Amino acid sequence: MRRVRYESRGGPLFTEEASVPEPGPGELLVRAEAIGVTLPVVRKVTEAAEPVPLGGEIAGEVTAVGEGVTRFGTGDRVTGLCFGHGYADFALLHEAMASPVPADADAVTAVTLVRSGLVALGALEAARPEPGEAALVTAAASGVGHLAVQLARTRGAGRVVGAVSGPAKADFVRGLGADHVVTYGDDTWGTPVDYALDAVGGDLLTRALAALAPEGRLVAYSSGGGTVQAYDLLVDAKSVIGFQMARIARGKPELYERWREELWRLFAAGEIRPVVHGEFALQDAAKAHGEIEARANLGKVVLIP
Repeated sequence: MRRVRYESRGGPLFTEEASVPEPGPGELLVRAEAIGVTLPVVRKVTEAAEPVPLGGEIAGEVTAVGEGVTRFGTGDRVTGLCFGHGYADFALLHEAMASPVPADADAVTAVTLVRSGLVALGALEAARPEPGEAALVTAAASGVGHLAVQLARTRGAGRVVGAVSGPAKADFVRGLGADHVVTYGDDTWGTPVDYALDAVGGDLLTRALAALAPEGRLVAYSSGGGTVQAYDLLVDAKSVIGFQMARIARGKPELYERWREELWRLFAAGEIRPVVHGEFALQDAAKAHGEIEARANLGKVVLIP
């Protein structure tokens, strides 16, 4: 099979031939039909001290199962997060991280909707939104962010603000349902909001916190880190909440499944619309990473083996 990897920080990415892996206990072997490219994986290539396997979101058909697997069998179509080599024709997926794909859904839709949607929905749930509240979503044009904008609307947000890297993304984000769009470099982000979902981190974490009204909630789910001053929380009784989807998938599988079902229900009802920025061949993984590094993507970037 083909597999994409790299040998030093920053790349380059290259395609090599490798043996098809054998599923271990609790694992599924999946023939990949679509692979989602995420910012955390792109950052690993550019920032990790040592090369790591290129994991990520995959969707495809189960071709073999390991010992102890009970929920899936060969021939089932699944999507989920792969922690090993995911940029490949075949990948291993832990059963706990896998979700079934409806018979009438294609792999690209599944890999665009489910994992990114679960992160967006989980971050939104962590914010404890109330109907009529104002929401801020950073990286609002990203694979997760463009779904978070739409999900905030389904939860009754009275006003949705999308924050993006540049004005070229404004029309796209408004088309998703955002009332206002701001850029990271704007002097002000307008009227304060009740909660913010931050996917960027770093210096932008401070700006997102400043955009909150008194008693506002900031949900941080970025791999980009960042520092918050305790005084900035105390002065207006604001709070910061960390969110990580892996903890839900492994520790609260019933909740994970309920959220997954809600995403497919909202999709079927036309209330959320996953958008694919571009589909790239597996051997063009470097080009796919380049789209995200340049912050050019409007929606999800997908690899097709």
